Amino acid sequence: MLLFLPGLICDARIYAPQKSAFAQAHVVDSYGMADSLSEMARIALAEADAAGADQLDVFGHSMGGRVAMEIVRQAPDRVRRLALVSTGVHPVGPNEPAKRAELQQIGYDHGFEALVDHWLPPMVAEAHREMPIYDVMREMCLTKNQAVFDAQIKALLGRPPFEDLLATLTCPVLVMTGELDTWAPPRQHEAIAAQVADAQLVIVPGAGHMITLEAPDAVNHAISDWLARAPAKD
Repeated sequence: MLLFLPGLICDARIYAPQKSAFAQAHVVDSYGMADSLSEMARIALAEADAAGADQLDVFGHSMGGRVAMEIVRQAPDRVRRLALVSTGVHPVGPNEPAKRAELQQIGYDHGFEALVDHWLPPMVAEAHREMPIYDVMREMCLTKNQAVFDAQIKALLGRPPFEDLLATLTCPVLVMTGELDTWAPPRQHEAIAAQVADAQLVIVPGAGHMITLEAPDAVNHAISDWLARAPAKD
C-alpha cells in the first residue's frame, strides 16, 4: 500500500493531487493530538493495519518525512519503498527551539490566524502565493489550531536523530524537494541521498516547500518512477 504522511498542520488536502492519481493510496488525515513522532508513527501503522496492508510504500512530506523514518525504526520489515520529501534527518539545532517558540508566541499574542499568515508564505514559492492553490493551503492550515501546532512542535523538538538509519536502508528511496524550498533546501536532500544506497534525488524546478500542491505533475511523475523500482529482496 502507498501510504502518504502529512507534515506540520497539514492533512489529506496536501496530497489531493496524489490521491487523485493514485486512487488506492491511503492518506493519514490527522495525527490527532499526538506530541511525539513515535506516537504519530504508531497512528499511521495502525491505519495501515486497519486497511489490511502489511508491505508499505511510505511517502513522507516535511514533518511526515520524519514520521516515515520513525516507521522505519519501528517496523523496518514493512517498508518496501521510502520517500523523504521536503524534509530532514538532522537532530534539533541549537537555535531551533527559540525559532519555533517565536512562531508559537505569535499565536499566543495575536491568534492562530496570525501565526499561519506568518508561517505559511515562506513555505511557498513566491510565484505560487497569488494562485488559488495558496488559498487551499491556508484554509487547510487554519482548520487546525494552536493546540495541534504546539503538540506537533513538541514532537519535532523531541525527535531523535535519524541519520544513523540512512546507511541501513536497502529499499528504493526517493529523496525530493523543491528548487526554491528554503526550509528544506536541495543541499539538505543531496546530503541525505548521498548516505542512502538506493536513492534517487529529484529537485523540482520552481517549487517551494509545499511541493505536492505546488508541482503536482512533477511529484506524481517522480512517484510513478519510484513505484516502478523493484523493492529490495529479502
